[in-house]
Amino acid sequence: MRYIFSIILCASVSAVSHAQFTHADSLRGFLSPARTCYDVRFYHLDLRVDTVSRSISGSNAITFTAVSDFDIMQIDLFENYHVDSIILDGKKRASFERDGKAMFVRLPERIKKGSKHTVTVFYAGTPQVAKRPPWDGGFTWERDRHGDLWIGVSCQGLGASSWWPNKDHQSDEPDSMLMSITVPSDLIDVSNGRLRDVQDYGNGWTKYDWFISYPINNYNVTLNIAKYAYFNDEYVNADGDTLALDYYVLPYNVEKAKAQFSQVQPMMKIFEDHFGKYPFYTDGYKLVETPYLGMEHQSAVAYGNDYLQGYRGTSAAEVGLTFDFIIIHESAHEWWGNSVTSNDIADSWIHEGFGAYAEAVYVEDLYGYTQAMRYVNNKRPGVANDRPIIGTYGVDNNGSKDMYIKGQLILNTLRHVIDNDKLWWEIVKGIAETFAYKNIDSDDIFNYINKKTGKDYGYFFNQYFKTTVVPTLNVFIRKKGPAVSMSFKWEEKGFRMPIKVTTGRGEYAFIYPTDSTQTNRFDDLDPEEFRIAEDQFFVKVKKSTMYVDPKRK
Repeated sequence: MRYIFSIILCASVSAVSHAQFTHADSLRGFLSPARTCYDVRFYHLDLRVDTVSRSISGSNAITFTAVSDFDIMQIDLFENYHVDSIILDGKKRASFERDGKAMFVRLPERIKKGSKHTVTVFYAGTPQVAKRPPWDGGFTWERDRHGDLWIGVSCQGLGASSWWPNKDHQSDEPDSMLMSITVPSDLIDVSNGRLRDVQDYGNGWTKYDWFISYPINNYNVTLNIAKYAYFNDEYVNADGDTLALDYYVLPYNVEKAKAQFSQVQPMMKIFEDHFGKYPFYTDGYKLVETPYLGMEHQSAVAYGNDYLQGYRGTSAAEVGLTFDFIIIHESAHEWWGNSVTSNDIADSWIHEGFGAYAEAVYVEDLYGYTQAMRYVNNKRPGVANDRPIIGTYGVDNNGSKDMYIKGQLILNTLRHVIDNDKLWWEIVKGIAETFAYKNIDSDDIFNYINKKTGKDYGYFFNQYFKTTVVPTLNVFIRKKGPAVSMSFKWEEKGFRMPIKVTTGRGEYAFIYPTDSTQTNRFDDLDPEEFRIAEDQFFVKVKKSTMYVDPKRK
């Protein structure tokens, strides 16, 4: 069996041809035939969390439809777990062989295309402890101010297979999911979706059943365990639909939470206006206080910003201290990342670029365009330009962390290149609604924008998303007496983005540079006052000026 799969994976590594990626990267990131042969329809994750031994045990039932005939499938689960058994359709035992964090399961019969089956993995083990959550993922085992247990899990990047068996690739989401989490009876579990049932076994253990009625990507699946206090609210949208707002916080933070979470109502309206209806009305919206900063766990957003404004009480722009960054940013992911999801983590900018841009949308709606431009552009020094923000496909590779700030700046630039706000907001909402509950690639968004604008922005997407080079505009201004000419061109071959610059005293107008030099007369332009509209366009400028004696021929 190992020989068969080494052939498959050698093909994948050859396809990407990048020596810096490992066999493990391909196992995690590549859609081999052992993954594409089945389409996950439903998960039932049934776990007991032992807070004394800090271990978990239970099962995950994976219901799938066969996409092709097969008898070998890949299921992902970290090596620190013991797998007791794997059962097909509740009765037939399957065998498996490990290859690192992947299990290749040989089924007891050949599965036929179009048929529906369930494979249940029974397992137990001690989850990885998060060193710096949520960035370095795993379980967080903390105690609150009263000394009571406070437990959470965060696994974006690390992978959901760090704590439960699944097809650990963003391209395949279940249509729905049931989570049955059993915890000590003095604690409460809060997970995704709606609470369907609570069963107290009377022996010190209580099981919480949470049902998720929408597709969910694996890293969003979560549990939160503590002695939570609960309060709730309702949001009624423009169509009269009611969304349940449920809040779970530590008991001594209830009053602070009620004040801080009042930001949810205006946020929800702003985001619905610009991105369309909240994607998960049936499952509701939750904020859950966690022992780490935050995460966009679908319908159970993790909150750990200590009831401060901004990001832990700081912001690059003063207006950023008027709202709680974690509430706004992580909730924006309900649209960008949770509803619209990238097929491959190489396109994670779709989650984070639009998620960051949503912060500026919130600011502009409440405080106006000027404040929004300050909010976006004050973050510029944080751009590293170390790697492209689109990563390498098929090898579990994210793009640069610039996907947050640079992603926000790129979207702001594209808005001003299009130069039609009515169309721009139609495009943004259109992307969110057209690709709702779908897994997509960057090209899906790029093609959508080209189609809606009737223009080819391929040069723009290639430059900003696939290189580290910020476009540089070369400008040469020559003044001879009253006559002023300006020569300009983009340094980057094939780049042709229009840009607004000063063409007269206090006047901004578009020029249309290409990678060839153009020269125009701008006699009203004072060379010393030349500017680009730098709050609207993320570019660099190289400017030189020459003053010529009018007597010179």
